[in-house]
Amino acid sequence: MARGTIKIDENRCKGCELCTSVCPKDLIHMATYFSARGYRPATLVDPNGQCTGCLLCATICPDVAITVYRETRQVTSPKSQVSSPKSQARDLQPETCDL
Repeated sequence: MARGTIKIDENRCKGCELCTSVCPKDLIHMATYFSARGYRPATLVDPNGQCTGCLLCATICPDVAITVYRETRQVTSPKSQVSSPKSQARDLQPETCDL
């Protein structure tokens, strides 16, 4: 299964709650506090790492406040399948969404 995470820019989020309605795992909730601009920003509540980085939240966000990061895996050739764990490292990279 794909893995990912998101970062929500609280200075851009106006609390419209659109992202909460499209998250297939129901991981985005509204904060219990107010931002400096007076809005309740969206927050990621993902203690078990269930976010898949599906881009639905970032796509629907009218304020472009969400950056999605997806796990990337290094593809190894069949010859080098017995490689060190360091060569199979995984990184989270930002994913872009062109509208």
